[in-house]
Formats: sequence, structure tokens, C-alpha cells
Amino acid sequence: MPKMDGITFLRKLMSQHPVPVVMCSSLTEAGSETLMQALEAGAVDVLLKPRIGVVDHLNEISESIRDTVKGAAKARVGNRRRPVAAPEAPSAKLTADAMLPPPSAKRAMARTTEVVVCMGASTGGTESLREVLQALPANAPGIVIVQHMPEKFTAAFAKRLNSLCEVEIKEAENGDPVLRGHVLIAPGGKHTLLERQGARYTVSVKDGPLVSRHRPSVDVLFRSAARSAGSNAIGVIMTGMGDDGARSMLEMKRAGAFNIAQDEASSVVFGMPKEAIAAGGVDVVVPLERIAQEVLRAADR
Repeated sequence: MPKMDGITFLRKLMSQHPVPVVMCSSLTEAGSETLMQALEAGAVDVLLKPRIGVVDHLNEISESIRDTVKGAAKARVGNRRRPVAAPEAPSAKLTADAMLPPPSAKRAMARTTEVVVCMGASTGGTESLREVLQALPANAPGIVIVQHMPEKFTAAFAKRLNSLCEVEIKEAENGDPVLRGHVLIAPGGKHTLLERQGARYTVSVKDGPLVSRHRPSVDVLFRSAARSAGSNAIGVIMTGMGDDGARSMLEMKRAGAFNIAQDEASSVVFGMPKEAIAAGGVDVVVPLERIAQEVLRAADR
């Protein structure tokens, strides 16, 4: 592109003829800021182009490409596209059992004075999460987020959000405490689980197989919340393709959690929220602009 860079072109494209756009890049620490600008300019998702090991990871890479393109094809951009339900995700996949067993139905989770919020999002989630987190006060409950993102990208995403929000936001590291007024974002390429130590919560960041076709996986986070937090948890599932998080959100509800789903009209892709609602794990469905309000209301209860 001899006359303009990719971001400039993307901005012109989205202002004159908005279409779903997927960015593909060999992501480095320096390049992550460029990809953040691409999402701000209107790209619906990002694909990481491996620089080494392509042959060894071909199956994983091809699945990621297919899922991302399918998600982008269903995305609503501009005002000319109407909401379209995402297709059902393939049933043959690894579940959250790969990372930890399901919670015992007989286990009683003692109440604590603090609640913990677990959020999951995918396609369209970067800007949607920004809107939710910007609406939260500095003393909001502790939050752990899984946003489907490539490795190394989540650090730049957390840094950008931290500069925009009252709450403190960082990429999660193994052993980080979940504290009021703080947000932890699961690092790309790693699963993040919630753990309880007495009356406090921490996160465990682990390697592991793809779960629900993702790493990090919302299912892994939500199942760990069902097991470790029970009725002390609030679950939030937002825009994204597929059904990652749907089964484990039901487990959260059965363990006593209060769960919130983003509605169809405000979702870029109404896949993950739709599946969670259909599974019976959602207590309330609200538009994007009301999610922060519902989280605070649930925490007060």
C-alpha cells in the first residue's frame, strides 16, 4: 500500500462502505498497538499469523481461521446489517472437563463479604468490554475476563483499557489476587481459572488443550467460578460466535451465581449469549449499555 497505511485504509473503508474486516498479522509486542487501532477503527476480529511452527500447529490454526471468518461473516457493522443468529458450534470438541472436574452438586459454598465477577466475550468483545468497564466505578467488584485473543495481544488490550477506565486493569499473572476495583484479563494462549483461598480469590494461569475450541476458554473460567465461588459469583456473557461459556454458565447458576447475558440487538454476533440463554443459565438479558449497571445491582444484592 504505497499511499496509505492499513489503519488509514480501514478507517476510510468503514466510513464509506462498512464491511466485516479481519486483521491478520505476525503479532509482536510493537505491533500489538497497531492491532488495537485496527479494532478501534472497526475490525471485528484479529488473526495471529504464526512465524514459526505453522506445519506443527496446522489443525489448530485452520480451526481458528474458519471460526474467525464465520464469526466475521455474521457480524453487524454500520447500520445496514441486521442481527443474524450465529450457526451452532460443532459438537465434537473438548469440554471444560479437560481442565478441572465439574463442581460437586452437594458442595455448599460459604458466603463471603466480597463477590467476584467473571466475564466472557469473543467476536466484537474488545469494544463492548471497553464500554462496560468504562461505566464501572473505581470501587467495583473484582473482575476476571476471558476475551478470545491471540497471544501477546491481551497485554496491549489491558494497557489500553487501563488508560481509559477508573478500575485498574492488567493482564492476569499466575497467583494474582482478585481485588475490588481491579480487573484481570486472561492472557492469550493460556487458560485462567478462579481459585479460592479462605475468603479471598486468586487466579491460576495454566497451559492446557483448547477447550470449546479456545485457549483461553470462557468455559474453563466459568466452571472454576462455579466450583470456587458459587453464590459469591456474578457471570457475564457477551457478544461472540459459538457456545463457549454456555454449559459452564449453567453450572454457575446451579451453584448459586447470578448471570447476565448481552441481548441480541447490541451484540456484534449473538452466538455465545444465545447459547447460554438457551441452556438455561442466564438470569437477566440486557443491552450492552446496561451490563455495568446490572453487575453493580447484583453485587449489592
